[in-house]
Amino acid sequence: MTHTPTDQPARRASGAVVPVLAFAGIVVAVMQTLLVPVIKDLPQLLATEPSNATWVLTSTLLAGAVATPIMGRLGDLYGKRRMLILSLAVMVAGALVSALTSDLIVMIVGRALQGFAMGAIPLGIGLMRDMLPREKLGSAMALMSSSIGVGGGLALPGAALVAQHANWHTLFYGAAGLGVVAIALTLLVVPESPARAEGSFDLPGALGLSTGLVLFLLPITKGSDWGWSSGTTLGLFAAAVVVLLLWGLMELRVAAPLVDLRTTARREVLLTNLASIMVGVSFYVVSLVLPQLLQLPTATGYGLGRSMVEAGLCVAPLGLTMMFTAPVYARLSARYGPKTTLIIGLLVIAAGYGGGLGLMDAAWQTVVTSVVLGAGIGLAYSSLPALIVGAVPASETGAANGLNTLMRSIGTSVSSAVIGMVLANTANHAGGTAFPSLHGFHVSFLIATGAVAVGLLLAVFLPGQRPSGTPQLRASSEEDANLERAEEVLRGFRGRVLDAEGSPVARAKVTLIDRRGRQAGATVSAEDGSYALAVPAEGPYVLAAKAAGHAPLASSATLPGADRPVDLDLSLPGETVPA
Repeated sequence: MTHTPTDQPARRASGAVVPVLAFAGIVVAVMQTLLVPVIKDLPQLLATEPSNATWVLTSTLLAGAVATPIMGRLGDLYGKRRMLILSLAVMVAGALVSALTSDLIVMIVGRALQGFAMGAIPLGIGLMRDMLPREKLGSAMALMSSSIGVGGGLALPGAALVAQHANWHTLFYGAAGLGVVAIALTLLVVPESPARAEGSFDLPGALGLSTGLVLFLLPITKGSDWGWSSGTTLGLFAAAVVVLLLWGLMELRVAAPLVDLRTTARREVLLTNLASIMVGVSFYVVSLVLPQLLQLPTATGYGLGRSMVEAGLCVAPLGLTMMFTAPVYARLSARYGPKTTLIIGLLVIAAGYGGGLGLMDAAWQTVVTSVVLGAGIGLAYSSLPALIVGAVPASETGAANGLNTLMRSIGTSVSSAVIGMVLANTANHAGGTAFPSLHGFHVSFLIATGAVAVGLLLAVFLPGQRPSGTPQLRASSEEDANLERAEEVLRGFRGRVLDAEGSPVARAKVTLIDRRGRQAGATVSAEDGSYALAVPAEGPYVLAAKAAGHAPLASSATLPGADRPVDLDLSLPGETVPA
């Protein structure tokens, strides 16, 4: 079944859309750290072995990794708002399942359903691109992208306070309540985007990617328990390589793939996704190290002896700083571009971890480290969706940002596995109990610094990006796109839609189709008949135009390699007329 953009423009977004979408992102991100305060008690609470209890965390991670690219693609096809509400509804159902049980298997199922909601973040970014004017898009996407860290950081003290003074199941009731509020606000405030991708959902591709991701992430998260050289771990890694290679070959042959690997292989997309893995690694290290350092008893000689709630409050500035970094990012990106902003963010992260090596002697020092790292991670996270959005067609925004969010999740998974192994292998032992050593904390910070260095190297080789304030058109079916005018297109097609007598035709639908028969963009002509469509790559295209009372037009055109627009008037009915 083929889906095309609706002929009706989206309702003009109200000023509440951005905070509502950001709130939804924060709510789903809370699921990632909701149980951190009670991790050590899970075996007792669920009456199981520690190795089994870790599945309560692993299931959420795996479900989020699988759901993120799939929900992004479904949003592109059937409506991003619709899929956002579905993601939140599944999360609420999962939270209620977990709230009503202490059985391990049922708890794992509930936690997997909660992880399903991670697709809400790329869906929110896609909605913002489709409905917000250019001058507001940068800071809005920055806030939405940072919601992963904001939610995770703010959840720590809140969850610790609840866990310390109430039954631990209350955590899930609270999460369900937040999800219901997010759904209600989304229904009331957020309009649906009319932008749709052509094609149908690639079910075999979804199954193949899901299988490959599970085979890859499972040994990463469980490798420490199974042994990194065990047959199970190595066998799963080998199976993941085989499945993902076969999946890639299949996707290249599908007309409407789940993930457009040709787009993903572009230098700007590929390097951005690889840099996202490094940012994910660096973000999770501080979340693992500082809470443990703060809660270790002072008798160890380096532990800071703080309570669960105090430790959460000391780390909370990490998320708060990420939230307040969004407007700073918008100004920097508008002036220097998202590539430069990503580099600045990575440099700040490196400074935070470098300075943090000598700031582990007091609680206030961990707060300083959290603030610096929050600023750097906020800038880096904010830059990633802007880099992706600038490199893909509007019809692929959800899927592309879903894949980018997946890359960050892979980074946090790798970070969790590696840092867990480092802390276990460098642990001190006393009275039959193992606890992390100061040396282990230092090594963890050095690993994060190394990941940042790799991310910097990747960022340097990104293609130069225009500042976000530079005039450019987003290919979308939204009427506001036309107001940016044809002369603002830097690479693409522009011109006017005319009738047989040469008079302008207002509100004509103009659709751009690439060589593979897929929609690459769509727009509606303005009152003077002008239209403009940005094009992601050079090559042949078909421009299809239609309007009430006129015969439709389909005309071939080629975009040369030069970074300049092609002037093209479309006559209804009739042939293309050079402008």
